Amino acid sequence: MIRICPSILNADRNNLSAEIDKISSTSDLLHLDVMDNIFVPNRTFSLDESRKIISETSIPVDAHLMIADPDEQAYLYAKAGAASVTFHLEASKKPRETIAMIASEGSRVGIALKPDTPFELLAPLMSEIDMVLIMTVEPGFGGQSFMGEMMSKVTKARAEIDSKYFEKIWLQVDGGISLATIALASEAGADTFVAGSAVFKAANPGEMIELLRAAALSN
Repeated sequence: MIRICPSILNADRNNLSAEIDKISSTSDLLHLDVMDNIFVPNRTFSLDESRKIISETSIPVDAHLMIADPDEQAYLYAKAGAASVTFHLEASKKPRETIAMIASEGSRVGIALKPDTPFELLAPLMSEIDMVLIMTVEPGFGGQSFMGEMMSKVTKARAEIDSKYFEKIWLQVDGGISLATIALASEAGADTFVAGSAVFKAANPGEMIELLRAAALSN
């Protein structure tokens, strides 16, 4: 199964409801990039702003927390109703406890890895999570170029998932996903794709999601 998750990082913040409406009938999840200007050099949505978006959209929200204190904050996004909450392994001092807290609120649990973080560091936690997110850019800003060298990490994650956790764990990629790159990521083993600029800068964002889905399925 292929899942397309448009990121509102590059959407028009002044008309967010209208922007979300454009992709509501074709997207699988709405990707919410939460940045705190500490873990990454950018600030996006606060917890209160995130709660508002989660409560007002009809699309299940996929919250990606690029924050310095996920051990204290991550479960609050699950409590707010996010369908999936992903935090960065690099920012967590007690990932098992954070996983358990998110899961206790009924959300799927994801762990994200920055480009320089080896997949092997995540292996001991795989049985406890629902999604692996491989960053294909350095987290912090939208519109960056896709890092093709990350496909080897995606392939490693795919092999681990298929051998031990088949169909339980989603494999997501985030960064530079477009019609030119999505087939490469799909071929490497990703099944869940975050796309921001490619969707919201398109003339028809809803149609672009379907084009991305078809491209992912074409490999």
